[in-house]
Amino acid sequence: MANWRERLTQFMQGRYGGNDTFNKALFGVFLFFLLLAIFTGRTAVSTTLNLIAIAVLIYSYFRIFSRNIARRQAENQKFLEITAPVRSLFGKKSADKTHRIFSCPKCGQKMRVPMGKGKIEITCPNCRNKFIKRS
Repeated sequence: MANWRERLTQFMQGRYGGNDTFNKALFGVFLFFLLLAIFTGRTAVSTTLNLIAIAVLIYSYFRIFSRNIARRQAENQKFLEITAPVRSLFGKKSADKTHRIFSCPKCGQKMRVPMGKGKIEITCPNCRNKFIKRS
C-alpha cells in the first residue's frame, strides 16, 4: 500500500493538482450535464449532453495533471475575476461566532457586540444614538 502511495506522490510531483475553485466549478458543470443527460432519456439530446459532460471532465483532468502550474493558476484567477459579482451575492457569513455586527439606524456605523447577552442597549460610538437589539 505504501509503495502505491509513493508512486502516486512521485507521479503528481510538479503537477498542478487542481483543487481550486475553477476545477470545482468544472466538476459541478460536469454533474449538471450528466444528470441532465440521464433525465432526458435515450435521445440525440442525451448523447450530446453526455459528450459535453465527458469533454468537461477531460478538461478538468487535463488541468489536474498539467505541469504548467502558472497557466492553471492564471486560469483560476481569471475565473475568480469573472465570477466575483455572482460570488459576492452569496458572500461568506461571519467567521466570528462570539460577536454580532449591528449597524446604527441613524448613521449606519457598524459595531461589534458580544453574542448571547440577551436584549441590550447599544450606543453608537459615532453619533451617540442608543438603540435596543437582541444579541
